[in-house]
Amino acid sequence: MSYVLNEESFLKDVADHQMVVIKNDGVNRHIRFKRPDTLCMHFDLVTWPGVLCYTGDMGTFVFSRLEDMFQFFRRSDDSYRIDKRYWAEKLLAADRDGFEKYSPDLFRARINDWLQDCDIDDETRDRIEDEVLSEADDNDYVAYRAAMEFNAGTDDEPRYIFQDFFEVSTKEYTHRFTWCCYALAWGIQQYDMHMAEQAVSA
Repeated sequence: MSYVLNEESFLKDVADHQMVVIKNDGVNRHIRFKRPDTLCMHFDLVTWPGVLCYTGDMGTFVFSRLEDMFQFFRRSDDSYRIDKRYWAEKLLAADRDGFEKYSPDLFRARINDWLQDCDIDDETRDRIEDEVLSEADDNDYVAYRAAMEFNAGTDDEPRYIFQDFFEVSTKEYTHRFTWCCYALAWGIQQYDMHMAEQAVSA
């Protein structure tokens, strides 16, 4: 069975993680989460006024929005709901792989969505399959070029039905960024529970 990243699989990934508070001075924090005796899937949350840096085995991402960035990512319930689109807008810096990537599957889906509004015959659809959709797995440059250069007409009367396709997004959030988002929601909840326990025992 292939791995699918969602809340359930993330919680399995961090089931044995332990939290270590390295620094906890107002909004200046350094909190580490890791399994004992391994760095596999470990991560640190480091904050200073207006900034949060998530870094570890699954990449590095730096965000900025509020004075206390824990407040920004804090969930109001026990869920680990994440908002990748909104959170990505608050990125100052992203992992070497970025936070999003071209998706061949999304390219195919967007081409097929586009064709729903086009009046084309079966022969043209077959040509699109051969000349455009077959290029989806190469890379975004090759795929988009194949789409926008596809001529459904003739040399004398060209019909470039995908000529504006460059405006269509075929990107999805990377695995590392998605994992980071779950880690932020979960890690801050663990920190909040720890702080609540400290307050009770004080």
